[in-house]
Amino acid sequence: MATFTLEVITQERSVVLADVEYVLLPGVDGTFGILAGHLPIMASLGLGVLEFGPRQGKRRKIALGGGFVEMHDNKLTVMAHTAELAEEIDVLRARQARMRAEQRLADRKADLDIARAQVSLQKALLRLKVADGDQ
Repeated sequence: MATFTLEVITQERSVVLADVEYVLLPGVDGTFGILAGHLPIMASLGLGVLEFGPRQGKRRKIALGGGFVEMHDNKLTVMAHTAELAEEIDVLRARQARMRAEQRLADRKADLDIARAQVSLQKALLRLKVADGDQ
């Protein structure tokens, strides 16, 4: 199977630079895939799971906090707001963040920023999903 280069970067660091056979990305309008030889594309990414690897064998996952992607000359560059490989996620910390967000939403105090609390909960759940290897 043909490969292409995947580079995932954030403002702080390079997360992945690897030759891969496929990438699944969380687009703002749904998940989409990229294979070698894909036509040039630019797209916005949402909060979700980025999956990559060989088509047969061990796939890897990243908890992606939105951003942009560009495919050009058989290189896929993901410029992410946040990106954590599954093996980098602190599960205990993610569970605590989930509980805090759930508690804030349950309490509904007058000064609560509901949208911010909901995003915090979504991020915590995403990190747990990626770390636990859920499908």
